[in-house]
Amino acid sequence: MRGKKNEYSCQACQRTVPRHALVNRRDTLVKDGIRLKNGLHEQVSVAYPSYHRFFCDIDRKTALYFWKHYPSPIYLRNKPIDELFEEFKAIASNTTKSKIELIFECVHNDGDTIREYQESRDFITKSLARCLEQQKEEIALVDCEIERMLSYFDYKLTTIPGVNIATASKLIAEIGDIRRFPSADKLARYAGIAPIKFSSGGKGKEESSKQGNRELHGLFYFLAVSMVTVPKTGKPNQPIFYAYYQRKISEGKTKSQALVCIMRRLVNIVYGMMKNKTEYRPFVVEDHVVEEQ
Repeated sequence: MRGKKNEYSCQACQRTVPRHALVNRRDTLVKDGIRLKNGLHEQVSVAYPSYHRFFCDIDRKTALYFWKHYPSPIYLRNKPIDELFEEFKAIASNTTKSKIELIFECVHNDGDTIREYQESRDFITKSLARCLEQQKEEIALVDCEIERMLSYFDYKLTTIPGVNIATASKLIAEIGDIRRFPSADKLARYAGIAPIKFSSGGKGKEESSKQGNRELHGLFYFLAVSMVTVPKTGKPNQPIFYAYYQRKISEGKTKSQALVCIMRRLVNIVYGMMKNKTEYRPFVVEDHVVEEQ
């Protein structure tokens, strides 16, 4: 029996190494992207103070094309609107002519934004745009490799609402071999989600454990938050989880305690799916549908 256990541990270690390496590589690329975007914003906010009016995302395809070819308004001098419109249409077919007109309008309203050493500033802007394009390509390649590895383990965590490849790979990397945990309770304790009961003067209360794997705890926390978030539209991202969350609050729990209940529910779901290699599926509890495996 001990030999079998050691065999499982050895296999888990060998498989965890590439999982962690891929997840770490992706995290590094994401952090690099944030640094590059901050640097790009620093440059273009001088050349195009009103750029946020025509580019909501500084690193979308059309934006990166624009920064590479038109790093400052100098490059737009004598540029026909129709010509720039056709260039954008080749990248994003849904581009409207009004958007191009808005760019020229903003440039006109911003006035003279040319600064000393503008050529060097333009070079930096182009370089940052190229680096962001490469960073996006690398993330796409890493995601493909992560997806390939996930298919090898045959886990179907991405069928959970709100769980993408990146989140699924992080969960698998932190949990490792699911056979290490004989129950979902053990996994919850490992993640520091299982509540610990404190008593004083004959009165007891439950508080969330501060121990356990903090990386895994953080994953379940942010996943739980996304499940109960209500955007500006007023419609919850995940109505079923939100209903469960509200039910716990109506039972007298604080918002923090109700969120821990969501985290604990997610532990049950992830554990069951990894142990049985099944897809996510809901079941009915009272008047609401509540997910669990």
